[in-house]
Amino acid sequence: MPSKRRSKLQAAAHLRPTSTLILAVALGPAFLIAQSADDGARLYAEHCAACHGDDAGGGGRAPQLAGNRRVRARSPEQIYNVIHNGILQSGMPAFNLPAHDLAALAAFVRSLNAPAAESRISGDPIAGERFFFGKGGCAACHMVDGRGHAVGPDLSDAGRELTLADLRSALLEPDAHITAGYGLATVELKDGKSIRGFERNRGNFDVELQDLQGRFHLLRSSQIAVIREEKQSLMPRLLAGPEELRDLIAYLGGLTGVKPGVHAVDEANAARGIGFPRIVEARPGDWLTYNGNVNGNRFSELSEVNRANVSRLAAKWSAAIPHFGLEVTPLVADGIMYVTGPNQVWALDAATGRAIWQYTRPVTPGLIGDAALGVNRGVAILGENVFMVTDNAHLIALNRTTGRVVWEQIMPELAGNYGGTMAPLVVKDVVIAGVSGGDRAIRGFLAAYKASTGERVWRDWTIPGKGEPGSETWKGKEPVFGGGATWLTGSYDPEADTLYWPTGNPYPDSDDRDRPGDNLYTDSILALDPGTGKLKWCYQPTPHDIHDWDTTEPLVLVDANYRGAARKLLLHADRNGFFYVLDRTDGKVLLGNPFVRETWASGIGPNGRPRLLPAYTPRPGGDLQCPAGEATNYGPTTYSPLTHLYYLMALEECRFVAARGSWTKKHPPVTPGKKYVRAIDIETGNTAWEIPQEGSAASKQWSGVLATAGGLVFYGDPGGEVVAVDDRNGKPLWHFSTGAVIKAGPMTYTADGKQFVAIAAGSAIVTFGLP
Repeated sequence: MPSKRRSKLQAAAHLRPTSTLILAVALGPAFLIAQSADDGARLYAEHCAACHGDDAGGGGRAPQLAGNRRVRARSPEQIYNVIHNGILQSGMPAFNLPAHDLAALAAFVRSLNAPAAESRISGDPIAGERFFFGKGGCAACHMVDGRGHAVGPDLSDAGRELTLADLRSALLEPDAHITAGYGLATVELKDGKSIRGFERNRGNFDVELQDLQGRFHLLRSSQIAVIREEKQSLMPRLLAGPEELRDLIAYLGGLTGVKPGVHAVDEANAARGIGFPRIVEARPGDWLTYNGNVNGNRFSELSEVNRANVSRLAAKWSAAIPHFGLEVTPLVADGIMYVTGPNQVWALDAATGRAIWQYTRPVTPGLIGDAALGVNRGVAILGENVFMVTDNAHLIALNRTTGRVVWEQIMPELAGNYGGTMAPLVVKDVVIAGVSGGDRAIRGFLAAYKASTGERVWRDWTIPGKGEPGSETWKGKEPVFGGGATWLTGSYDPEADTLYWPTGNPYPDSDDRDRPGDNLYTDSILALDPGTGKLKWCYQPTPHDIHDWDTTEPLVLVDANYRGAARKLLLHADRNGFFYVLDRTDGKVLLGNPFVRETWASGIGPNGRPRLLPAYTPRPGGDLQCPAGEATNYGPTTYSPLTHLYYLMALEECRFVAARGSWTKKHPPVTPGKKYVRAIDIETGNTAWEIPQEGSAASKQWSGVLATAGGLVFYGDPGGEVVAVDDRNGKPLWHFSTGAVIKAGPMTYTADGKQFVAIAAGSAIVTFGLP
């Protein structure tokens, strides 16, 4: 072998780990002889270089082996078998070499494709970081750990995704390998304008262009005169000395992804994008929070779709999300829709449904409850980021241009069955999120994190510690793990600067022998200072719950003329069967009236406490209990200022419950459960109109309602229909069969100047609009 060829391969060998011993152990006794990288390089030169090239870069008779993603995806054993057996259909012969030579050769070939982070790298990564964010100007286009600009690809895990050869090539020959989705093009529009940027996605009828400031332009073929694609990368060839290049590669090669913890703030990024004032004063066409508004009221001022034309509403597009039984409410900002499944976020063109980017991470093993079922209800948005709670209760920030992780925080610090299913809520400069798992042993909490860095600002425990306010309501054992989950998104009053959040049941939910007392702050509505988490007031609809009557149902904040006076109200239909109107300034109960048949309380007293009947704690022989389990659930609710009615999905269902320790053969007949869409007069609590829902009354299949200024109420029924009715009387005006289970509420937004209505059905987001 010529000395020049040998020196090249020996140099390459020294850049890669000597891992043959590990390979040998992994492959069995035949490989228990450690081979050096020099052996692998020598064997490659003797047997492989003639076809694959001296530097493994490919030749006339065989493909490249260095920097080959297909080779990188193979295990050492697979590479060994390919060399030993050959690939006859492609002309590669079998190599009948000794086992130790095959092991050394397989290890060397694999090392040609080892990620940079697994390779031996010289250079100073600290100096490389300074160069990246300073003299090199790399951060003007790229982000690392949330720092920099999201113009080009995020490089936070460059060392895990790229080899040393890839990094060197990308820096010195940027035109040779352009990252998918970052090909340059100039789009000339028919109106005479032109936009230059990256073709993030292109179809036969549209193109998604990201301009060089990071903004998306969702262009239809009807707008486009011509598209001029460019063959070069936006990134120029790196101008750096040998030492600077070495240090930069050392820095990039060590990047393996964002790790949980607090990250350095990038003030420039924090100031860009969607500010909180825009969220508070949401434009009618935006949908910037889980409920569309920080006040929790799913009433939209859009009226393009109205009573007169809703019959013409038609399906416009659908987008499949790889999870059946979605419960997400999409967010829409600047023409982009953000939707979630379990541990996944998708950014879609809100006018066509075409995917722009997606983020996924593996499902966490060992979870229980809703988190194990893959429930996730959506994201929050602020600045340049969207925020999601993962199934194992980690809060993550994703850049909304690239979909890459900016920071990650582990919310629980205690062992327990914590999960994450909720959509966070942004208030000012913090992201507020809660946890699921209250049906098992957890100590529930709500926490706020800085949106820019992930730093925790405060945590409010829903289960008080010994000696803390509220602990006197647990008269048995100290409730170390007393439940009190916080899995439904709360509401915020900007004028009063008050955060309102509902909490879940105590644990154990039906066995109360070790928890006499009211059990604060479970089954409660909490009014909190959003800056500190300090409690302002609390109202508990169901003291000492033994029926799993979480208060985790929507909290709707409205300003209305109530019984002749202007009042600041909080509207809440509880799982216990009562509809409440509270003065949200102090938590005083103004109205408590049943909205379903109930047998457990004769009413709500002046002090706000229920007047219990025997059915709450069944007498010997048992009692008929109504509601059976849940009069309503997490399904979104809404109040219309046009009709002064509150709309919700209700469940009429009773069950016979025997007293603890008693048994009876004769149970009274019980009518099967039935769901209803109901409109409630908030002054009286009486039902103004209702629509019976034919089909399954199964738990965990709650849709929700949306009211609009077009005089409509939208909802999903148990049979998979999306329905629109007249908000004044419930008269059906339109329906569409999705053919899937609907477990989420509808929302509405504008894109391309047109109103759309969207809902998650089964494993798809389905949208509707006028012709």
